[in-house]
Amino acid sequence: MTPEGVNIKNPDKLFIGGEWVQPHGTDVIEVENPAEEEIVARVAHADNIDMDRAVAAAREAFDNGPWPRLSAVERQAKLMEMIDYLETRVPELAAAWTAQIGGLATASGPMHSGAVAGLRGIASLGERFAWEERRPGMAVDTVCVVREPVGVVAAIAPWNGPFAIMANKVFYALIAGCTVIMKPSPETPLEAFIIAEAAEAVGLPAGTVNLVPSDREAADHLIHSKLIDKVTFTGSSAAGMHIASVCGGNMTRATFELGGKSAAIVRDDFPIEAAAGILGNTITVMSGQVCAMLSRAIVPKARHDELAEAIAGVMKGVKIGHPNDPDTQLGPLAMRRQRDRVEMYIEEGKKTADLVTGGQRPAHMNKGYYVEPTLFTNVDNTSRIAQEEIFGPVLCLIPAEDEEDAIRIANESNFGLNGSVFTNDPQAAYDIARRVRTGVVGQNGMRMEWTAPFGGFKQSGIGREGGDEGIHGYIETKTILLDGAPA
Repeated sequence: MTPEGVNIKNPDKLFIGGEWVQPHGTDVIEVENPAEEEIVARVAHADNIDMDRAVAAAREAFDNGPWPRLSAVERQAKLMEMIDYLETRVPELAAAWTAQIGGLATASGPMHSGAVAGLRGIASLGERFAWEERRPGMAVDTVCVVREPVGVVAAIAPWNGPFAIMANKVFYALIAGCTVIMKPSPETPLEAFIIAEAAEAVGLPAGTVNLVPSDREAADHLIHSKLIDKVTFTGSSAAGMHIASVCGGNMTRATFELGGKSAAIVRDDFPIEAAAGILGNTITVMSGQVCAMLSRAIVPKARHDELAEAIAGVMKGVKIGHPNDPDTQLGPLAMRRQRDRVEMYIEEGKKTADLVTGGQRPAHMNKGYYVEPTLFTNVDNTSRIAQEEIFGPVLCLIPAEDEEDAIRIANESNFGLNGSVFTNDPQAAYDIARRVRTGVVGQNGMRMEWTAPFGGFKQSGIGREGGDEGIHGYIETKTILLDGAPA
């Protein structure tokens, strides 16, 4: 069973060793549409035995299969075929995202066509990346520094951006020569099925790409396997810390893109109405369910009340509705438990800050997991709503004494994923960005650049994805010392 407009050939099977196989157990994963509160898909569920089968297939494919032994340029050619195939499935990817998490239909098509197009930059590393360098040595004639695939990769993706995040992991791993086990979120498994179908369609060697949707228990079994060389995980910081502890015990390589509580510093030179328009509309993007979301706005104390009033005006004008309605600006949260989480934080926020607008379920929506865009003002940066990731349309406005205090507040966080400086002065934006301990800083908004590295400081993760730097997590560096130059 799949949503309308999404055609999965074998939703009841797993993709292991180049074949669609029956899962070991009888459990299934049910996917709920959060706008309708109805089941829209049922897919196969992998248990521990299935995980072991997938690991064995990926291990065999890496140790004895052809994929790691192809040249990087040969791998690039095959990946370009996969991208051509995925471009034909963009309408299905878009429909799947809207059906599974209630993402706006108006954004889904461009989002997924852009994500597929971005894969070409990863694939092109086959011919652009320095896979080998030769240098004269001091103790030897020739030093060869070669970059080799890290091995078998377990790729674990979240539910909010399931295609782009999983596809990036898979394509970086494949261009490096790794083999991959895809473990999508149980809330959004459909995109990974389409990626597996792409691998099958272009004839990737058996075991090079494997698919095992599962719950947390089987996923935990997967990451404990000593036959895995690398785990790449995007998700919550709590889950990331657990996975990191497991990987540390086995010395398994790992990269993590985790949570955030990103700050926007509003300088005195930036107009209030412009700041309010950016902040009030950004917090509704994907219903606030974005790891890089600007969920803390730090403003000079003298401008706090004026900005609060302007943001509230923007939020009150946001149209909340069904994700298929082209006029909708804010759709539902992805699931009931996410709405419960957001509402818990709203209640917490009322204890320590001023609730200016929002905080309720919209009265005109009698079905679906909706929450109004919500603004808290006079927020204490040490409070829970300022320090913990809410992952919903909730914005905290924090007053600062001056620019130095604003930078201090921005850094007073366990997270460091994203940030912004609202200013008309690029030099000031640069200077402040260099002092904020976060992986990305954009001028005047939640800026994203898929050709650049993305990742976080502190509890926001380890390693980087995106850009040419994204390949680094999927390679090992080997040094070969020779008495002469090889051919």
